[in-house]
Amino acid sequence: MKEIKPEEVAMKVKGNEDVSIIDVRENDEVAQGKIPGAAHIPLGELPNRMGEIDQTKEHIMVCRSGGRSGMAYQLLEEQGFKVLNMTGGMLDWKDEVEK
Repeated sequence: MKEIKPEEVAMKVKGNEDVSIIDVRENDEVAQGKIPGAAHIPLGELPNRMGEIDQTKEHIMVCRSGGRSGMAYQLLEEQGFKVLNMTGGMLDWKDEVEK
């Protein structure tokens, strides 16, 4: 599994890089705050919403602690998507959040 640290994701976001972040947490968790610009697709909806994801881009998967995003990573990678898993999830996110 390819991984990326929260600090590296924060640098990409702050540097205005064209980065795709997909938060796979549940609605109530995302309501507490998500990485600015992140798309929200709950893990349970991911199989039915893959058509919304650009297969030409690399995507960073995010959840609370890194477990569900790891499952999302495997699911997408098996379908040919380029993905990274953010280690530690939002528990390790130290930067701004969007509510």
